[in-house]
Amino acid sequence: MQSREVSAERIAGASGLIDPVFLDSPLLSLTSLDPLLGCRASFKVETLNPIRSFKGRGTELFTAQLVERVNLVCGSAGNFGQGLARAGAQRKIGVTVFASESASSLKLAAMRALGADVRVAGHDFDAAKALARAYADASGSLYVEDGAWPEIAEGAGTIAREITEAADPPDVMIIPVGNGSLLTGIGTWMRHAAPATRVVGVVAAGAPSMRLSFEAGNSVATPEADTIADGIAVREPVPYSVAAMSNVADEILEVDDDALIKAMRLIHEHLGLVVEPAGAAGVAGVIVHGERWGDSGVRTILAGGNMTSGQMRRWLVPA
Repeated sequence: MQSREVSAERIAGASGLIDPVFLDSPLLSLTSLDPLLGCRASFKVETLNPIRSFKGRGTELFTAQLVERVNLVCGSAGNFGQGLARAGAQRKIGVTVFASESASSLKLAAMRALGADVRVAGHDFDAAKALARAYADASGSLYVEDGAWPEIAEGAGTIAREITEAADPPDVMIIPVGNGSLLTGIGTWMRHAAPATRVVGVVAAGAPSMRLSFEAGNSVATPEADTIADGIAVREPVPYSVAAMSNVADEILEVDDDALIKAMRLIHEHLGLVVEPAGAAGVAGVIVHGERWGDSGVRTILAGGNMTSGQMRRWLVPA
């Protein structure tokens, strides 16, 4: 476990170390959506960059601050691996990614195209992470776990800094929760710059370990993670992330896969954007729980948009 806390001061200074292609993403609102969502919502779009997700912010900051240029190893469902692969290639650092046997073919191809040595092994995301950790130990590489490094959360926190600098702070921030870096980074900045903002995480109902851990105050693993949202299909929480998010989040809610599909279709129909299930979890949270916030201003993150053509046909086109 890392020892340093995630820092709002470091978030404030992070942008100078992150490739500008990942910064200043659009913040969209569409008043015609408000009646459908039950609140005044706006959306930070993190899919319009070379890896189609917010992960490039944290991986850029992490690799920019490395002291030793050693080979990096991670386990990834795909988006974090893309971010680390791209950041490593930019700095001539080797990256090995372990992905599960069920990983998206699109994400596997993208990681390889970005220069990563991709090993497909393990029946799910957490099994791939365990193999990655063992490989890093055996090879003398540096194991980089999403959720376990403050720099990764601080890179993600630049999203919140951009939000508070672009407009009045929202009443509620709703954030997809996988390994927790996004929630921790955004929550840390909001506690600093907009302490009245309520910070709410969203997990998939089939992968509730981060909600259970948040409520218990310690890591609670589950036997499986059964959801279409591969990017947030966590069954073994990262202890550092559980401890970090406990100080900066107010609650974590669940949404089922039907709500994720509804959110993806709503985003596609009204905003013209392709967003994957994990990336749409915040919007699903608004759909399911939006009436709780009524006339409040709610902001969420469209966190990733990597889907195969088959997934798009299956999830975006109503039967």
